[in-house]
Amino acid sequence: MTGPKLQRMLNGLASVLLPVLLAAAMPAQAAETVPAEFRGADLALGEKLILEHRCSSCHIRQVGGDGSAIYRPQGRISRPAALLAMVEMCSTELKLQLFPEDVHAVAAVLQRDHYRFKASP
Repeated sequence: MTGPKLQRMLNGLASVLLPVLLAAAMPAQAAETVPAEFRGADLALGEKLILEHRCSSCHIRQVGGDGSAIYRPQGRISRPAALLAMVEMCSTELKLQLFPEDVHAVAAVLQRDHYRFKASP
């Protein structure tokens, strides 16, 4: 297999494996440092859903650049419940039909990768 077909296959493989490899390279957060709202979330499911629903593409259209400017921990999303509500709002507005456990998983990945809210004492 050569040429464009091979390149498409490799790009697809990279888009699936890269988040998994990055997550494996990051030190895991201790359960007590993760806010209760995100404990027990299926991070692999969240990563898969973020890729599957092309969340980054929408964020790029909204804010430009690589789309990461949408994540502003000091902005509107200032607590875990607000992050869960925002993911639910995206699901509703975009008709993604995410189940509650899907919203939980996606929000937990965003918590881990962007927001890093501290657990309540």
